[in-house]
Amino acid sequence: MTLIIAIIVGGIIGWLASIIMRRDAQQGIFLNIVVGIVGAVLAGFLLNPLIGGGNIMAGDFSLSSLLVSLLGAVILLAIVNLFTRRSVR
Repeated sequence: MTLIIAIIVGGIIGWLASIIMRRDAQQGIFLNIVVGIVGAVLAGFLLNPLIGGGNIMAGDFSLSSLLVSLLGAVILLAIVNLFTRRSVR
């Protein structure tokens, strides 16, 4: 059951991150889920030791863990934007 909730929450986080980074029209639902989950894992490894909070991949769905996961997804999309814009030039 937690896997289904993590997929749903990951999709919402990925969708919000794509809206923040203005990539919403370029992504579908599957990519939103992937960005949300990978962003949450990235936040769990890199951001949680620095700023604290929980990890949604561990089943902690508090407000602080959701915000940290959103920040991780935004950072992931910023890295993707950096590489995709550089390769287009």
